[in-house]
Amino acid sequence: MVLLQQPTVMGILNLTPDSFYPESRMQSVEQTLAQAEKMLTEGATFLDIGGYSTRPGAPEVSEQEELDRVLPIIEALAKDFPEALLSIDTFRSNVAEEAVRRGAHIINDVSGGTLDENMFAVAGKLGVPYLLMHMRGTPQTMANFTHYEKGLLEEVISFFAERVALLRAAGVKDIILDPGFGFAKNIEQNYQLLRHLRELEIFKLPLLIGLSRKSMTYKPLHVGPEEALTGTIVANTLALLNGADILRVHDVKEAMQTIKIVKKTLAP
Repeated sequence: MVLLQQPTVMGILNLTPDSFYPESRMQSVEQTLAQAEKMLTEGATFLDIGGYSTRPGAPEVSEQEELDRVLPIIEALAKDFPEALLSIDTFRSNVAEEAVRRGAHIINDVSGGTLDENMFAVAGKLGVPYLLMHMRGTPQTMANFTHYEKGLLEEVISFFAERVALLRAAGVKDIILDPGFGFAKNIEQNYQLLRHLRELEIFKLPLLIGLSRKSMTYKPLHVGPEEALTGTIVANTLALLNGADILRVHDVKEAMQTIKIVKKTLAP
């Protein structure tokens, strides 16, 4: 895995017809390759490929349909951009394994291994980095699980502690944490999490933050995701100031510019 000596950017490639941000929906191999080239030229280190929409209430997608969406794209990206680090965004171990065999380098599991009991063993067997995200329920039900008896931060930390131990036992060496903004969290909870990101440093693991054009960046401004770039830049700035290592975004150029300004601000 690339050493994260400074913040980096992960570009989002959605191979779904219903992702919450319409501009991110890739409709063909050619369009996806063109967008990938643009993102890499603008400075992305990682490309995250997903074939299952995880927006709140998204419809179920069969495993075969997910495979049909992602595998041709991963093969094409691996062929045309061998220097790019490809991430497969899936909670299914079979999809993860097939994607890695076709050229993916990282597993990005929004469920943190809770929706497929074989995921950790597969990640350990494949020997690839694993992106561990906090979520409760499923994409269809997560909006019903925003009550945290012990407190949001306490439960996120407890979840990570348990899951990291299980990943280590399965032989996974490289782990990246994602607190899961918008996944089983309301807007107020998202901002609470953003304020307290530094508390996740106790794990001494890289921290990925996915805030791009999510409702917490546009609902307070009474606009939609298409107008959420300004809110995203501000939120990403706060995340970087609070220890983020990777920004997962739709807009790579603006994220790279944000990183440069924050680095300049923090330089001695």
